[in-house]
Amino acid sequence: MSLTEDIRVSVIGCGMWGRNIARNCASLNLLHSVVDSDRDRAAEFAANFSCNAQDFEAVCADEAVDGIMISASAAAHESLAITALQAGKHVFIEKPMALSLASAQKINETAKVSGREVMIGHLIRYHPVFQELLRQVENGAIGKMRHIQANRLAMGRIRNTESALFDLCPHDLSLILALTGCLPKTVSCHGAAHITPGIVDMLATGLGFANGITAGMNTSWLSPIKEHRLTVTGQSGSLVFDDTKPWSEKLTLFSDHITQAGSLFVVERASPNYLPVAENEPLKQEVRAFAELCKTDTPALTNGDEGVAVQTVLEDMLNAFEMTNISPSD
Repeated sequence: MSLTEDIRVSVIGCGMWGRNIARNCASLNLLHSVVDSDRDRAAEFAANFSCNAQDFEAVCADEAVDGIMISASAAAHESLAITALQAGKHVFIEKPMALSLASAQKINETAKVSGREVMIGHLIRYHPVFQELLRQVENGAIGKMRHIQANRLAMGRIRNTESALFDLCPHDLSLILALTGCLPKTVSCHGAAHITPGIVDMLATGLGFANGITAGMNTSWLSPIKEHRLTVTGQSGSLVFDDTKPWSEKLTLFSDHITQAGSLFVVERASPNYLPVAENEPLKQEVRAFAELCKTDTPALTNGDEGVAVQTVLEDMLNAFEMTNISPSD
């Protein structure tokens, strides 16, 4: 018997990402039921994934359900998560954890009081390539870290209910905090809303840490070229995780060497070294981690405390945010 064989999970929200979560739950024999305000959509999911379509209240009251995975609108996360936790269920929340730090803290406090675990869907933390990058950094492959650069750019999926800050930045903030092990001391953030007034669709963020590490994030829904790249630069080299590359080329070690000769700097370039990583679907790893959490009551990598840390930086970004005002052209 596998660790997760007798665990049953309900998925709340039958949208695009809810479908991906339900698919992986079904493939791991975890899926008990699906819930959506659109009953026809829930019925379609239930037929596709051979499970029940139920009401949220019924799922919370069902003793057969061990965990609830929330993939609903971000505005509904707080109420859904708190209700499920108070019903005695472990809870997974797709990012963002919430739309405010106060809401995230309330969810986390409810989890602690209820004795249940909450896990946040910071998917890339469960990506085998990022996990190998983190191991390489911790083992000194690039020496002392200096800078982290995260670029998450693409054309679409544009939203008009939440900004790119909440839709895209949680992923990279989770990675940056995992690498640095602390919250930033300084935060700058600048962006613009080109599609929907007041809904930021592109932004640039700078973070400074007490240990001297800096980090930057470039985020956009409007780039014609897709770029999901994390670059970690240290004293003796850099590691690049490029999620748009073929699996065998996703993680690259650059061991370039810089020396100073008087007032000049000499850069010795080395051939890039593609590091091998066993291939595995990140979402399936994430879903499996939630199932193991339900089985063992053990906090996840992306537990409530981690979610609050990410939400803290999001709040700092909002407080530091400077908007470029866009006026329609004549």
